[in-house]
Amino acid sequence: MTDPQRGDLTRIVLAVLFIGALIASTFWILRPFLGALIWAVMIVVPTWPALLAMQRFFGGRRWLAVTLMSLILLLVLIAPLSAAIGTIVANADEIVGWARHLREFKLPPAPAWLARLPVVGESAVKLWRETATQGFEPLVVKIAPYAGNVTRWFVGQIGNLGAVFIQFLLTVIAAAVLYANGERAAGVTLRFGTRLAGETGEAAVRLSAQAIRGVAIGIVVTALVQALIGALGLVIAGVPFVAVLAAVMFLLTVAQIGVLPVMVPAVIWLYWSGSPGWGTFLLVVTVFAATIDNVVRPILIKKGANLPLLLIFVGVIGGLISFGLIGIFVGPVVLAVSYTLLSAWLGQGQTGGLAPAPDGTTPPSGT
Repeated sequence: MTDPQRGDLTRIVLAVLFIGALIASTFWILRPFLGALIWAVMIVVPTWPALLAMQRFFGGRRWLAVTLMSLILLLVLIAPLSAAIGTIVANADEIVGWARHLREFKLPPAPAWLARLPVVGESAVKLWRETATQGFEPLVVKIAPYAGNVTRWFVGQIGNLGAVFIQFLLTVIAAAVLYANGERAAGVTLRFGTRLAGETGEAAVRLSAQAIRGVAIGIVVTALVQALIGALGLVIAGVPFVAVLAAVMFLLTVAQIGVLPVMVPAVIWLYWSGSPGWGTFLLVVTVFAATIDNVVRPILIKKGANLPLLLIFVGVIGGLISFGLIGIFVGPVVLAVSYTLLSAWLGQGQTGGLAPAPDGTTPPSGT
């Protein structure tokens, strides 16, 4: 006679295996679209209030608001990034050749103020003279292989330009679908969290949305403002490859490094190329662009989540290595959601539910 308990266990195991295989197969089929879908969620969640405002402006016609938001995404996100990537790919060999051209560059005599610098003045003058005597040949030998490897790696990461365009287009399409059916998607996500863990699961979904909004508003918007200010200064000063430099500044500011690694060399180049007036102008723009985040970020963070800068930096670097270009945005969001949920879970025992995030925020109400 068959043991009923053993039969139930076999049925449960087979059911779990079947469901697991079905979920794995689903993700495998959707894998080419997951990057675009994640990116679309990151865009739609923080910009949802803007969509509702446009819908009210158009008299409640959602399709007009969705169309306008999609066009804005194409203009604001797709066009600049595509132009920057296209410039990098088209000038990859020239970028590598910059390191080789250093051997032809000759340093002028050391300025008088350099020797008057405290502590490092004498060492700086000595290094300046050695470089002026020997030239950049020893430095070129060391830098050229790395410059070539870095450029080839970056080009490999962004892949074929056509594939990047398709990825961007899929992102806009996914965002348009989410804009059109946002309430339904939010309801399904909340019900899924409730089915998993009751009220705690629903609160976890709301906290995740808040973490996404915090990264988008507090980090990405601040980086966009700094990059635009720096790019405008570069255009006015007549610095070449502004599209590439603007994209690099944006990525560096998202990674919490700032605009200085791009702007300072541009200022030095203007001074050495005989344009001290434009160099001084760009220096002022550099100081403004590098410090404006101290004003903009606190204002924007009040609307999002106060996340550790180290977490954002690790998310950017890890996301770039793991997922390529899109990982720059996906990495910080994933870590921000995990950090927010972990912090709330750790405080769950003290509050009886999901605790507020470390910045004192609580899960928002409503869908």
